[in-house]
Amino acid sequence: MSTGEFSGRVAIVTGSSSGIGEAVAHRLSALGATVVVNSSSSVAAGEAVSAALPGESIYVQADISDQAQAHALIDSTIERFGRLDILINNAGWTTVVPHHDLEALTDEIFRKTFDVNVFGTWWLTKRAMPHLKQSPDGNVVNITSIAGVRPVGSSVAYSMTKAALNQMTHLLAKSCGPVRVNAIAPGLVATPWTSDWDEQHAAIAQIAPLKRSATAEDCAEATLGLLRSTYVSGAVLVVDGGTTMAM
Repeated sequence: MSTGEFSGRVAIVTGSSSGIGEAVAHRLSALGATVVVNSSSSVAAGEAVSAALPGESIYVQADISDQAQAHALIDSTIERFGRLDILINNAGWTTVVPHHDLEALTDEIFRKTFDVNVFGTWWLTKRAMPHLKQSPDGNVVNITSIAGVRPVGSSVAYSMTKAALNQMTHLLAKSCGPVRVNAIAPGLVATPWTSDWDEQHAAIAQIAPLKRSATAEDCAEATLGLLRSTYVSGAVLVVDGGTTMAM
């Protein structure tokens, strides 16, 4: 039986087949949590992450932009494990669109960005909340972005969705206690998705006081910090090596 810090707790980490989500899943599992790994399409990668975790884990495919699938992710977790203590809302979607090119930000891109990032997160959290309220320390951590606090980011739509998630974090923290709702807002993170963003990573290395982009592990440690901080709720923790101070 696991005797780790999060032993006995059940955590869902959305979008955890790679990047930040994978790093969070690994850290929680290593500390004793039972982890539900999720992705919308990368099934083989998600199953591999789940299999590699040191503790008990399952993989559940779900596209959270579909309400039925979002609900099924929560429901299948409860059916399997009988409880939910931690929801990490990491799944998101974006595509790069220059901010000045309004015509390039099509209605299709705009809607999909909101469907995944805002509606999906909302549907999951709303479905999870009754179960989280039964936990001794129910937690939601939303993975947002500095694009939610500054006019930057991969697209105007992406920045708008992350601002919405930051405000959602404040509102749910105020309204849904004793469940704690917090967020981390990373700057540029070195993940598989940004692996060819050499110019952007070089720019951050020049601007940021810490002289580098974030790693997925940096974001995972910040997430754990919020989970451990039992009197913190409604916080949006910027994890950007000081980048926004230097902009």
